[in-house]
Amino acid sequence: MRQPRLTLLAALCALGLAATGPCLAQSVAAPVDLRILAINDFHGYLRPPPGGIRITDPADATRKMMVPAGGSERVATLVKQLREGHKNNIFVAAGDLIGASPFLSAMFHDEPTIESLSMMGLAISSVGNHEFDEGKNELLRMQNGGCHPVDKCQGPHPFTGAKFRYLAASTIDKATGKTVFPPYEIKEFDGIPVAFIGLTLKNTPNLVSPAGVASLEFLNEAETVNALVPELKAKGVEAIVVLIHEGGFPTGDYNECPGISGPIVDIVKKFDRAVDVVISGHTHQAYVCEIDGRLVTSGDKYGTLVTAIDLQLDPKSHDVISAKANNTIVKIGGIAKDPEQSALLESYDRLAAPIANRAAGSVTETLSRTPGETGESVLGDIVADAQLAATASEPNGGAVIAFTNPGGVRTDIVKREDGAVTYADIFASQPFRNQLVTMTLSGRQLKDVLEQQWADPKRPRALQVSKGFAYAWDASKGDGARIIAARMSLDGKPIDPAASYRVTVNNYLAEGGDGFTVFKEGTAQQFGIYDVDALYAYFKANSPVGPTAGKRIERIN
Repeated sequence: MRQPRLTLLAALCALGLAATGPCLAQSVAAPVDLRILAINDFHGYLRPPPGGIRITDPADATRKMMVPAGGSERVATLVKQLREGHKNNIFVAAGDLIGASPFLSAMFHDEPTIESLSMMGLAISSVGNHEFDEGKNELLRMQNGGCHPVDKCQGPHPFTGAKFRYLAASTIDKATGKTVFPPYEIKEFDGIPVAFIGLTLKNTPNLVSPAGVASLEFLNEAETVNALVPELKAKGVEAIVVLIHEGGFPTGDYNECPGISGPIVDIVKKFDRAVDVVISGHTHQAYVCEIDGRLVTSGDKYGTLVTAIDLQLDPKSHDVISAKANNTIVKIGGIAKDPEQSALLESYDRLAAPIANRAAGSVTETLSRTPGETGESVLGDIVADAQLAATASEPNGGAVIAFTNPGGVRTDIVKREDGAVTYADIFASQPFRNQLVTMTLSGRQLKDVLEQQWADPKRPRALQVSKGFAYAWDASKGDGARIIAARMSLDGKPIDPAASYRVTVNNYLAEGGDGFTVFKEGTAQQFGIYDVDALYAYFKANSPVGPTAGKRIERIN
């Protein structure tokens, strides 16, 4: 970013001391304004997410409050409002627009979300890890259109694909050595070229089903961008915006940036100085930061915020001379619904309602996915219990233990006034439709796989465990030594390292997802029903469902 300088001529013109001609020329060279609107991690939330967005209470900075927000009908309206008065504008995204979606979008393989965002005028998006939830070929279908290879054409009209362009500079097809999607796109605003580079996080293979991305290589984010800078400069580009599906963790409110940490900090510091603005995502956080002299933004998740970034571009150098940003809450109470979006949702609602509204059972209270200090969560326990119940009989696998990954439990099951739970509620918490896999592991392998919860010590992933199984871990110990073997038990009996145990996980974990590679060693695998069907059956059999008794995981030190 080039810093603006007040030239002698500009100063004289401001004082009225120069000839008219030069001053006229100087006025023609006024900066070009560009407004960039951005979202990230929409995840198919066509309807507002439960609870909305958590912010600092304006009346009391020591407290937090929830603001109802989101939904495509109001996102579309806010985007239109934020475009007004800005001749040069563009709407972009930083990935995870689809995947891990609520029922209305997921039932139709996220076609409604792609249509919705296309109708809003989204122009460009980087590819996030969840765009690969159904593999590379399905993502290509999202871009290009056509019917689903298994479920065929289910929607109210033909699916023609995204009207926006996916970008993935760091995602390489191993067979061709080329990017799966274009690495960047150059847009011109009043004759000034601005490059948008799209990046998928390098860790994607550990976050999605390995089989779906086996043919792809995910490169280092900073090295990818830096290698593109000379090519862009050769095309006359000086203004560079990076859309990256990776993020950070701030400690402040949604337009602040105190104490920012996480992968985005190191990545931005390694970017070439030619990069002016970074629009980030993945961590489901909201912030407006300056990192290493660059503007870095993120807009929470699920369409609760729209980020407005205002740039001034130098008409001579074509570089960015100033950049500022503001996150605006998509308030349910203060923003009208967009009628075109409403019509789109209604067309899909008519097809989805008979299944979505099917009664599943009831709850005694809201079942939270938020883990406590041990890593255990109320809903995680219930999901693991449901998967054990679905595979415990000998014909169904003979499981005695079930594990599930916390990232697979996507949202709380919120208690309504009458306590009723529908199939759509169940689906929202288990949206991936992963198949259950029962396998044989030794007691030693059970300990080893539990140790893998800290494969990434900065972001440990606590497996949720089924009833009857318990263990303790020591926070003061290092890698490979946190699990206390003597405190591992099943139905009160110590786990025997040499004994065999039938264990159920979903197919994502069975393939080594989230870094749990020990599950790939499991033998005598037997495939079962889908995770969402297991949870639905559990609610049908056990309602009203509430928090389970007893502690399954204990933390020492």
